[in-house]
Amino acid sequence: MRQILFAGAIGLFLTLIGTPLLIKLLARKGYGQFIRDDGPRTHGSKKGTPTMGGISFILATLIAYALAKVITGEDPTYSGVLVLFLMAGMGLVGFLDDYIKIVKQRSLGLRAKAKMAGQLIVGIAFAVLSLQFADLRGLTPASERLSFITDFGWSIGPVLFVVWALFMILAMSNGVNLTDGLDGLATGASVMVFGAYTFIGLWQFQESCANAMTLTNPNACFEVRDPLDLAVVASALMGACFGFLWWNTSPAKIFMGDTGSLALGGALAGLAICSRTELLLALLGGLFVMITMSVVIQVGSFKMTGKRVFRMAPLQHHFELKGWSEVLVVVRFWIIQGMCVIVGLGLFYAGWASEK
Repeated sequence: MRQILFAGAIGLFLTLIGTPLLIKLLARKGYGQFIRDDGPRTHGSKKGTPTMGGISFILATLIAYALAKVITGEDPTYSGVLVLFLMAGMGLVGFLDDYIKIVKQRSLGLRAKAKMAGQLIVGIAFAVLSLQFADLRGLTPASERLSFITDFGWSIGPVLFVVWALFMILAMSNGVNLTDGLDGLATGASVMVFGAYTFIGLWQFQESCANAMTLTNPNACFEVRDPLDLAVVASALMGACFGFLWWNTSPAKIFMGDTGSLALGGALAGLAICSRTELLLALLGGLFVMITMSVVIQVGSFKMTGKRVFRMAPLQHHFELKGWSEVLVVVRFWIIQGMCVIVGLGLFYAGWASEK
């Protein structure tokens, strides 16, 4: 429990004090946001705002996790380190994309094939390694079975698992990336989901099958390799994003860029895979799914009928063009995300309680 508190507090402190330093550094180098000409007109004032702010909470999360381990004297676990690796690796791909955008002064950074190749390399490395490092009970960080609240069904095998893991990683990374269109929207939504995974990891630790002798019902337990450490990682991410939100909320002093959005998406997918809550993530991160689907619907409708369903996609821009202020869109979308988290946690608890 102390690890969770230390990780969250340190992550919050580091981004609160570190982000303004990063803002000054990026502004001095002229690393400002490039704004698309076809976007909402109100976004023109955002041009030149420092970007690549994801560097702030990525470093804060890594440092917070390490310091929490040093302070408490606990050892890192394979599950925790793998999720951090996925976050940092995806963040590196996003950083290269952001850097090219800034240097070339264009809305597109890495070529599509290069960006996809980078994501695939990081994702495959995570998926393959997550099936290694079995503990004394034979549990690896990830499972070859699909999961909702716990694992279910038959093993899909290592090859299909890698494909499934890649789908989750790419879907969540692109989902967060599409959501990151308004000041604080993606950051605030991510804080809520990381908060949920902090609770899930702590609950799984308390009701772990490793403690079956002390449980009231040994059948209602969780087979997760390192649930407490996953809670530590989630807490560090929650605290770091909370501190970053102070500077990222409207009017934003800094944007996370692809550096941040790809990292957050990777972290969310990694936490879901290692905590055996893969399908539950679609509900916990419901806002990201909703916004991604708006783009799929818009593109599909235009290709098939030549007509657009929304005034503009992603969905948040549709409401901007309808006359909603940016702050109004963000707050209402945060409310939707909060409801998704509440329902998701309710199902998580109900699934456990039904086995008691």
